[in-house]
Amino acid sequence: MASMVQFGRRRGSSKRGSSAESASRMIQPPDLRQVTVLTKSEWLRIQDELNRVNKDKESMREAAKQREALHLQSKEVVKLWSNTIAGQRQKKLEAKKIREEIEEEKRKLADKEEAKYQEQQRKEAIEKAKTQLYYQTDRVKGLHRALLLTEVLKERDAQIELKQRIRSASKDVDKVFLESAKTSEEEALRQEQEKTLQKKLERQAVAEDLKNQMKENELVRERQKIDNKKDGEETQRLQELYQWEQRMEDQRQAKLKRELMHAHLEHITNRELIKATDAQKQEAEEEQRKLFLSAKQKMMKLRKDKEKELFREAQMRRETIMNKLTVTQQQQTDSEEKRVAKAVAEQDAKQAQQQREEEEKKAAMLESITAHRELMKQEKEQRDKAAKQNMRETLEAKKEADRIFSEKQQLKAQRNKEDARKLQDFNTTRMAQKSAKDQQLRRDEHEFEVKNAELVAEEENQFHQYSQQIIKAAAEAQRNVFPLCKAAGDGIGGGPVFGGVRPSYIVQDTTGAQMPKYVSGATQSIKKLNEAVDIQDAKRRLGFTWS
Repeated sequence: MASMVQFGRRRGSSKRGSSAESASRMIQPPDLRQVTVLTKSEWLRIQDELNRVNKDKESMREAAKQREALHLQSKEVVKLWSNTIAGQRQKKLEAKKIREEIEEEKRKLADKEEAKYQEQQRKEAIEKAKTQLYYQTDRVKGLHRALLLTEVLKERDAQIELKQRIRSASKDVDKVFLESAKTSEEEALRQEQEKTLQKKLERQAVAEDLKNQMKENELVRERQKIDNKKDGEETQRLQELYQWEQRMEDQRQAKLKRELMHAHLEHITNRELIKATDAQKQEAEEEQRKLFLSAKQKMMKLRKDKEKELFREAQMRRETIMNKLTVTQQQQTDSEEKRVAKAVAEQDAKQAQQQREEEEKKAAMLESITAHRELMKQEKEQRDKAAKQNMRETLEAKKEADRIFSEKQQLKAQRNKEDARKLQDFNTTRMAQKSAKDQQLRRDEHEFEVKNAELVAEEENQFHQYSQQIIKAAAEAQRNVFPLCKAAGDGIGGGPVFGGVRPSYIVQDTTGAQMPKYVSGATQSIKKLNEAVDIQDAKRRLGFTWS
């Protein structure tokens, strides 16, 4: 069809060429009888054949793409179905995840509230402990002792004044004075009893408070012990896990080495067995070849002996016949002589035929022997070739094993070198970290000294304010403020500050060690309670409160 179109075009072109002469006059229309008309399908098919387009493959490819798109769309649709087992499982998992997130949020809120509460409790306990420790410092206790001394001096002055009044009073007044003194003594005794009872109640309250504090401290210590025990168990578990992993790695390395050794030994054993088997096969083949040759030689010897015996028998029969013919020659006619000659000729032809057959059999046997030898030779060459191939493969495998071993050794040396470099870098880093840590420690020590000086100044200021308040209250109550001024004027001793409070019994050097106390715990507790009660009584009498 394409040739027809081209032919039509050529004819049209020749027509246009012929009409080119008269183009100056007019343009003639094309001859429709010389033009070939094609349908659209035929034209598209011709274009596809020219462009080598395979419509079937394109349609199959498009169909495959459509099927793949439908399959993916089906998967997406099924994925969103909720009435399937997978959908229900997915919904359950999502619901479980949402519940767990809600519970986790609730637990986080509870933990935050608990942390805030515990932080508030710790702050209150720390403030209370700081206040009690502040009351136990040497300077504050010295100030309280001075305050107690002022009360004692005031009481002694009152007693001296009372004695002087008693001595200077007249006898008439003695009775009234004695009555008033008795009344005042009774009142004083009653007040003393009330004070004693109140002191006892206050001591009991302070003792209960101390017991509660001791219980709280004991609970805190128990909780710390439990936390430390849990941390130790976790550390021990991690250590055991690390040791177990190390043992497993060592066992794996040892197993790999054993397997390589067994494979090498097995390879050597198989090679020796193959060599021994090949040697045995060669010996057996050589023995078989020798037996075959000896059997062939025996058969040939027997065949020659049999041929000789047959020839001898034929010769004997010929001689017998000749003797018989000689005896009966005179009695037989010429026809008989011809018959005898014919029989002799037939016998000779028969013997010649037998001899030719025997020679052919012998030649065939020799050919079979030659073919067998050639076959054996080819088999031997094939076995030698296979043995050489096996040896070559064995040598290649050994070379490959040596190469792998050398690569492993190189990798091992490289790893050792890398480990040494890492160790050197680690040591360098550790040294740098240690140097930085020492510098940080020196900076921290300097900052600690600065903060210690600030705390000492703040403590001195606080003690000065507290002592001035006590001195002012004592002066307003008309007490002797000389011991208080003396106690307030003493300087602060050396030693560090722990938690913003200076401990008692500090030695006067830079170590900050606490001196030993040779007083039992019970005696010291009773002494502290008595001092606290006396100080509170003195404050109450002075009308002073300290917060």
